[in-house]
Formats: sequence, structure tokens, C-alpha cells
Amino acid sequence: MRYPAVAGKFYPADKSALKESISGCFRHELGPGEIGSSDDKRTIKGALVPHAGYSCSGMNAAHAYRKIAEDGLPDAYVIIGPDHYGIPFDSALCDEPYLTPFGECDVDLRIIDRLSEDIPVVAEAHRFEHSIEVEVPFIQYIDPNAKIVPLIMSDQSIESAKRIGRLVREACKGMDVIVIASSDMSHYVPKPIASVNDHALIDRICSMDINGTYDVIRSGVTACGYGPISAMIEVISPANGKLLCYSDSYDALNYQKESVVGYASAIFY
Repeated sequence: MRYPAVAGKFYPADKSALKESISGCFRHELGPGEIGSSDDKRTIKGALVPHAGYSCSGMNAAHAYRKIAEDGLPDAYVIIGPDHYGIPFDSALCDEPYLTPFGECDVDLRIIDRLSEDIPVVAEAHRFEHSIEVEVPFIQYIDPNAKIVPLIMSDQSIESAKRIGRLVREACKGMDVIVIASSDMSHYVPKPIASVNDHALIDRICSMDINGTYDVIRSGVTACGYGPISAMIEVISPANGKLLCYSDSYDALNYQKESVVGYASAIFY
């Protein structure tokens, strides 16, 4: 069992409080509104979603999860997040269920078994990482029977991103999956600069341009999950990207305009 590392910090540790917190993200003035009925057309192949505390980025993330819920639920969610803690692996899978206040979220062992031929399965490497964990309660909220494939990346080079993308694409053949790239945007820069830089990056991401994404990152944009984003693009291409919401920590907290973190939710058809 992969036990929660940031429950009570990034999101509530109590089940009822967590449910109300996520519901509040949808209803928040920065949120998308309540989830509507599903049309079950299943056109969404991927999503970009932030991974900060729910009070900062949860209302932004809700935009993507509302679209996924209304589009129809997949068989599995491949969640690719960046490593923040310095694991001694280029990338690592987890084959243990993720426990949250909502209960256990099962992993899809079919996909993990296929990926494990090339990517190590190291549950311990996921012990402290929040970039995947914060997505799981949202997924459980819209899909109580969800199965996930948790994959963290330490090596975020373009070569690593393309390699992981190819491996995930091959492992998911014949299955209905959504690939979720977990990433925040600019970190701790003035609000106007964050907006300009982040929209330049988002433009390349929604254009499915991996090389252009890395060009923007090299220019100094401090998004933390550019590797997972690029891996997601590699998996789902060709696709059409659409930005749903851009916001930052000042929009959510009305605090420290001179040092914000940017957040973006986008979907890919």
C-alpha cells in the first residue's frame, strides 16, 4: 500500500472534509462549476493538471477533471509526475494501490506489467512524492472505480520524455486510457512575468510541440513537470490541445503578487 504523504497538508485528511474541499473547487469563483452529465463520447486522450495544494490550484485542476467526467471515464489513468525529492532512478513505477481518505485507488497491473520490462517498479520511490498523490483524490471523486498507473520522472531530459512516451504508448495499446501530466508552471516570479512566460509555454504544449516546449524551458521558464508534459504529448500525438484555465497563487490567495506560482489545466482531444 502506498500511504498518503501530504494528506492534511495539500488536501484534507478527513474523508468528508476532502469531499467538500473538492466540491468547493468546482464551485469556487475560479472553478468550472458543477459537473454536468456525461456524453460518454470519450474524445479526451490527455490532460495537463497542476499539483499544488487544493487551496491554491484545486479550482484550476477542477476544470480538467470536469471535462474528463463529462467526456466519459476511461479504463485507466496514466499519471506522470516529476520527482521533487531526488530519487536514485531516472523514472519509477508504483505497483501498490494509492491510499487516500477516499480509500484505496487500485493500480492497473496490466499496463504496469508491460512497462516494468523497461521502467523499474519501485514503490518506495513514490513514498514522499506529491505530484501524483494530489491528483488521485480528484480522480476518485469523478471515478470511484478508477485504476491508475503512477509514474514519476527524475530524468526530465527530452530524450527521457520521448522514451517514456513511446513506452507508455506501446504499453497502452488496445486500452482506453487518459494520460495525465502533473505539473505546475512558473515558480516564485512576479505575476506579470509568470503570465507571459507560462502562456508562451502553454502555447507550445497545446501545439503538441515537444521541441518547442524544451526551447521555452531553456529560456528560463520554471515549470516543474516539463518532462511529464512532453512524455504525455509523445504518448497521445496526434491530438489537439485546449487550455481550459490559467491562474496563479495570487489569484487563489490574494497574497504575494511579486512571487507567484502559475497553474494551468488543459485537455487534449
